Amino acid sequence: MPSPSRERQAPNPGELARRRLAVSVAKRVLPVAALALLASIALWPEFESAADRGRVAFKRVAEVRPEALRIVEPRYQGIDADNRPYTVTAALAVQAGEEERVRLEVPRADLVLSDGGWIYVEARNGLYDRPSNRLDLDGQVTVHHDDGTQLMTESAAIDLVGGHAAGDAPVAAQGPFGTLVSEGFRLHDRGQRVQFTGKARVVLEGAR
Repeated sequence: MPSPSRERQAPNPGELARRRLAVSVAKRVLPVAALALLASIALWPEFESAADRGRVAFKRVAEVRPEALRIVEPRYQGIDADNRPYTVTAALAVQAGEEERVRLEVPRADLVLSDGGWIYVEARNGLYDRPSNRLDLDGQVTVHHDDGTQLMTESAAIDLVGGHAAGDAPVAAQGPFGTLVSEGFRLHDRGQRVQFTGKARVVLEGAR
């Protein structure tokens, strides 16, 4: 068999063009890469220092003690003067320091009546004073009675133990009796008797 030839074939024009392009790119990329490497070596101590500062800051944040106690979906239960149960719940409760008052977000109160009926109260915000069992509500306060009556106002104060509630903001009520608007209200014996205060206007259901 004839020995393989060691003669090199001349590159064609396409290969020559690719080689020229590769050499041109290398001339531009290699100096930039070398400069980046030297810069990273020079700045490495600064990176280490910044990382250490970040770790210290994170530890400080993690060790900060909260100034207020936050409870998700709290639940408070009790009984009134006539041994009727009531329950106060909320989406969130925030108690600052040693204060006995608790700020509530989306508070709700369930009160059972003597005859087995119920009243359900809800609002946007609330303030619950545990020693006095007083619940102050603010924002879209709505009182639901199991007989179908609904009372809506912007603020109300509820005495959970005494079973009373009052508000001096405009009131709108509707139910089997009809509709009513007034300048305020007084609720006694857990809704068994409701007094509307100020100027009032009522439209009775079925009246002609």
